[in-house]
Amino acid sequence: MKTIYHKGNTRGKADHGWLKSYHSFSFANYYDPERMGFGQLRVLNDDIVKPKMGFGTHPHQNMEIISIPLSGALTHKDSMDNKRAITVGEVQVMSAGTGLQHSEFNDSKTDEVNFLQLWIQPEEIGVTPRYEQKHFDLEKRENQFQTIVAPKDKIVDEALWIHQQAYISIGNFDPSQTIDFKLNDHTHGVYVFVLEGTITIGGETLTTKDALGIWDTESVEIEVKETSKILVIEVPMK
Repeated sequence: MKTIYHKGNTRGKADHGWLKSYHSFSFANYYDPERMGFGQLRVLNDDIVKPKMGFGTHPHQNMEIISIPLSGALTHKDSMDNKRAITVGEVQVMSAGTGLQHSEFNDSKTDEVNFLQLWIQPEEIGVTPRYEQKHFDLEKRENQFQTIVAPKDKIVDEALWIHQQAYISIGNFDPSQTIDFKLNDHTHGVYVFVLEGTITIGGETLTTKDALGIWDTESVEIEVKETSKILVIEVPMK
């Protein structure tokens, strides 16, 4: 088993006043040649948007984009005539494909929005752009992993699909237990990102917003030290 450890406080940071963004991998003005992604995972941004502020209309192409709200609500509008609010418990996927434009805005007058945005490189370029969002039953992630995103040809339960052999799962775990996370494909790697809490993997202790990339293994043993929320992103390494 091979690993790479990313402490939360080593992430790139941008503070634009209306937006605070933490970058797990090189993005915009943050560049680190050692952190250009993890396998086919290219971007993991942890964004906090102030009330009545947001991202203006901007383009994307040939990327699978996943948004996961952690608090607050984010209004989405795109060139495919979708206009929806995304709230906690919901997940949004967009296949940018041949090209689309979208904007994201915090409509609240009082509350910030905190959301994760992931970019995963597609296994096929030039696909027709698409948009989907879905609310997931949060009880189904209590002391187990709930798959929220899966490949188009390997749909898992109620997961949303993307154009890549990638899986995204979230779980909320009570302390003093060990989880054996089995990869769907032994040639894949997993990027474990701690949303809240403390866990241990292979002797490494991870606390809130720490991450560990793991590959060359068929399973990962996660020891939960205190109440934890864990995001696991499984992607092809090549």
